Amino acid sequence: YGGGSIKKNGIYQEVCAILETLDKNVYEISGVMPNPTYDKLQEGCQLAKDKNIDFILAVGGGSVIDYAKGVANCTYCEDDAWTRYYENWEEVTNEVLPVGCILTMVGTGSEMNNCSVITNTEKAAKLGRIFDQRSYPKFTILDPTYTYTLPKYQMVAGIFDIMSHILEQYLSGNNDSTSDYLAEALMKSLIHSSLIAIEEPT
Repeated sequence: YGGGSIKKNGIYQEVCAILETLDKNVYEISGVMPNPTYDKLQEGCQLAKDKNIDFILAVGGGSVIDYAKGVANCTYCEDDAWTRYYENWEEVTNEVLPVGCILTMVGTGSEMNNCSVITNTEKAAKLGRIFDQRSYPKFTILDPTYTYTLPKYQMVAGIFDIMSHILEQYLSGNNDSTSDYLAEALMKSLIHSSLIAIEEPT
């Protein structure tokens, strides 16, 4: 999870209570920042390896989920994962840990894809990697009440993020295709819904 807001709004306690009821051994990585760094990724990989982790649960927004997918793919990489998987886009031949998501903010779509964006501060590079099918989250939970404590500015940023990701695909080629019409419908729906959400966030 990220900076700890999930502890203030009660999501952390609820998730922990469920995991305890299910008799799960839980190890935490907190402080996942926006645009998670490769140094932070290595910290997560080390913990996953040391504790023999068999499942990663991301509780947060897009950066937390991107981070979880990065850890899932890089934990058992025997070489420098940044070079192999992010710079060279080599095939992932090592074990990939399964990931599940509990969303606290919407916008990036990371909860429904197999991508991971990581920042290498040493190399001043922010790179995205589309991993193989094993990296799709095994499940995603979005309880809308988990988003109620989000500041209005962050909600609006999430709405803009959704629009940006739709437009990326919509403007990426010259084809007049069914997917373009679907994107137009999504944009119309987003505008309609966002005007309501801004007035009534709950």
